[in-house]
Amino acid sequence: MFPALYAILDAGLNPSIGERSSLPYALKLADAGVRLMQLRNKRGAARVIFAQAREFTERLTPRGVRLIVNDRADIAAMAGAGGVHVGQEDLPVAEARRICGPPGWVGVSTHNLEQFRDAAGTSADYIAVGPLFPTQTKENPEPVVGIEFLRAARGLTRKPIVAIGGITVGRVEEVFRAGADAVAVIGDLALAQDPAARAREYLAIAERVREERALGQG
Repeated sequence: MFPALYAILDAGLNPSIGERSSLPYALKLADAGVRLMQLRNKRGAARVIFAQAREFTERLTPRGVRLIVNDRADIAAMAGAGGVHVGQEDLPVAEARRICGPPGWVGVSTHNLEQFRDAAGTSADYIAVGPLFPTQTKENPEPVVGIEFLRAARGLTRKPIVAIGGITVGRVEEVFRAGADAVAVIGDLALAQDPAARAREYLAIAERVREERALGQG
C-alpha cells in the first residue's frame, strides 16, 4: 500500500524550519512511522545535495523509509536513493527512469488536468497534484487547484495520487476522502511543537479513512 504521509525535507525556504529538515529530524519522523520522504534542496550545490542524499539514504533505508530526491535523477541514482521526483520543467518521466533504473520510483508534479492526463500516460509511480491550498513553503507557487481538482484527477487514473500544498492535520481527512492516496507535508510537520506526534496524527487519520473505505463507509 502506498505510504499515506510523504514528508518533504526542505530547510531552504523557511528560516523557521531550520534544523527541522536535518537528518535527526528525519530519523524522528521515521521512528513515528513515516515511510516516504523527499530531500528537496533547490539552492544547494550538486556536491552538497549528493552528500545529503547518500547520508540520508544510508540512515533511513534500514528503517524502512524510501528517500526520494527532488529534481536530480543523477544524484538519486548515484546515492542509491529510492527514486526521484520531477517537475514540469525537469526531465521527462521516461528519461528520469532511465537514469534511476528499477527499483527506484519516479514521481511527477502536475498543476492542471492536461498535465495530469499526460502524467497518467507515463510510467510514473505516483502523480503529485497541487498546490491544493495556499502555501508558503515554495517559491513562486503555481495557482491553487483546490479539492475539486483532486476529485476530478482521481477519476482519471488508478495510479497513486499525492496531494501537496498547504495541507494541515485539520484539513487532511477531507483530502483523503477526495481521493488522495498520500499527502505531502512540509510546514505542518516541521513547525509543529512535536513533529513526530503530528506525523502520528496524520497516519492515524489516513488509517481510519482507509478502513472506512474498505468497509464501504467512506
